[in-house]
Amino acid sequence: MATIPEVYAGKSVLITGATGFIGKVLVEKLLRCCPDVKSLYLLVRPKAGQAPSARVEELVKCRLFEKLKSEQPNFEDKIIPVSSDMLEPKLGLNEENAKILQQNVNIVFHVAATIKFDEKLDLSLKLNVVTIQKMLQLCQGMKQLEVFVHVSTAYANCDRSHIDEVVYPPPVDPYKLMYSTEWMSDEMITMLTPKIIGNRPNTYTFTKSIAEYVFVEEGAGLPLCIVRPSIVGATWKDPFPGWIDNYNGISGLFIATGTGMLRAVIADADTVADLTPVDYVVNMMIGAGWHTIIHKPNTVPIYNCVSSATNPTRYRDCNVMIDYYQKTPLESTFRRPYVYWTSHPWVFSYWNFIGCKIPCMVTDLCLKLIGKKPRMVRVCDRIAKSMYTLKYFTQNDWVWSNRNCEALMNALPDTDRKVFFLDVRPLDWKEYLETYCVGTKQYVLNEDLAALPAVKRRIMKLRNIRWVFNTVVLVTLWQVISKSELARNTLDLVLNLSF
Repeated sequence: MATIPEVYAGKSVLITGATGFIGKVLVEKLLRCCPDVKSLYLLVRPKAGQAPSARVEELVKCRLFEKLKSEQPNFEDKIIPVSSDMLEPKLGLNEENAKILQQNVNIVFHVAATIKFDEKLDLSLKLNVVTIQKMLQLCQGMKQLEVFVHVSTAYANCDRSHIDEVVYPPPVDPYKLMYSTEWMSDEMITMLTPKIIGNRPNTYTFTKSIAEYVFVEEGAGLPLCIVRPSIVGATWKDPFPGWIDNYNGISGLFIATGTGMLRAVIADADTVADLTPVDYVVNMMIGAGWHTIIHKPNTVPIYNCVSSATNPTRYRDCNVMIDYYQKTPLESTFRRPYVYWTSHPWVFSYWNFIGCKIPCMVTDLCLKLIGKKPRMVRVCDRIAKSMYTLKYFTQNDWVWSNRNCEALMNALPDTDRKVFFLDVRPLDWKEYLETYCVGTKQYVLNEDLAALPAVKRRIMKLRNIRWVFNTVVLVTLWQVISKSELARNTLDLVLNLSF
C-alpha cells in the first residue's frame, strides 16, 4: 500500500483557512513531511491593506516554520497565494484563478470558518454554510479532484450525548433558513436566534451541524470526507511541543489563569476535558485524505477526532497549570495564579468580583490618577464573558465513537505511524499541559524564558503585597470588633451557631 508521502507526491493541494491556527500547522506538515508535494494553493483574503502574498510571507516567518526552513530552504517556492474572499460570490476568485484551480488541484482541505461562538446567525451561516456551497461548486469543475476534506467540529451535534461517525439530520431546513435570514432585519434575527438554535449553546455548533448536511447533500458524487476535532490545543510534539499562537477558547483561559486574572472556573471537575493537540488533528486530516484516495469509499467517511475515546482527561487534572504558571510565571502577571473550581455560576460571579473585579477597579483608578487609560476592568469583563461562553462545554459530557479513526490508524503503513501519529494513548497529560503553559508564554505572549528569574522575583513581591494587604484587613477588622459591642455580640452569635 502506498504511503502518505507517496500519495501526496506530485499533487496540488488547495487549502482554505491557511492563516489560521490549524491551517498553519497543516501547511507546515504537508511541506515538511510530504516533500514531493507539487504545490499548495492558499486561498487568502486581502486584509488591512495587505495583499495575500504579503500575508503569506508573514505567515512563514513564524517560529512554527523554523524546522521546515532548515530542512527545505526553498519551501516557499511551492506556496501559491490566491486572492479570495469567502463572503464574495464565487469566493471572490477571478476567472483566471478559478480556471487554474479547477485544472490543477487534486486535494482540497477546507479549514476556513468563523469560530466565534456568539457570531450573528446570518453571518455564521454565510461563513460556515454558504462557503461550503461555494467550495463545492468550485470543486465540481475540478477535473483531477481526488478528495475534499472538510474540517467540522466534534460539537456539531452537541445536543446529543452519544455522537456517532454519521451525519445527523439538520435541526431545521437549511435552505429555508438561509433564505429567511436574507430578508430578516438584524433585530429580528437576534430576537429569533435562541428559538432557531434550540438546545444548542451557540450559532457556531448550530451552523457547523447544518454545514455537514449541506456538504454531503450537495457534494454527492465527489470524493468527500469529514474530520471533527474537539477542543484543539497546542502541539504535542510536531514540529516541536507547545506551539500555540492564539487566545481562542481554552488557550485564553490558560493565559488568564497564568496572569492571575481568572480567579474561578465554572466547570464540573469530573467532566471530561476533550483536548486534542493540533498536530494530532492535522495528522488525522492528512490521513483521512490519504485513506479516502486509497480506498474510495461509497459513503462519506467521518472521523471523530477526539482524545476522550482512548485517553480521557478531566478538568480537575487541568488544575496542575497553577503549579506550572508559578514555576514558569508570565511577565504580565497581575496577581499570583489561583483558581477556585465551581459548578455554580453565582459562586463564579462572587469570586470573580472579589478576586478580579475589585483589584481591577483599584488598578484602573490608579491608572487614571497617573494620566493613563484604564483597561483592567474591561479585560476582567472579557475573561468573565469567555468563561460563561465556555461553561456549556466544561459542565457537560459527551461520548464519541471513533471506529473510523481507529481503522485509519490501523491502516497506516509502518513507515507513516511515527511521522503521522494518530494514537493519543501515549500522551502524558501532565507533561502536555506543562508544555502548553510554557507555549502560551513563549509563542502567544512572546516572552523570553531567560527573563524568568526577574519574573519570579516579581511574583514574590505580589505574594508579599497580598500578605501585607490581608494583614492590614485583619488588623482593621479586629480593631472594629474590639471597639464595637454590637460587632462582638454578632461574632459571638456566629461562633455559637457554627460550633
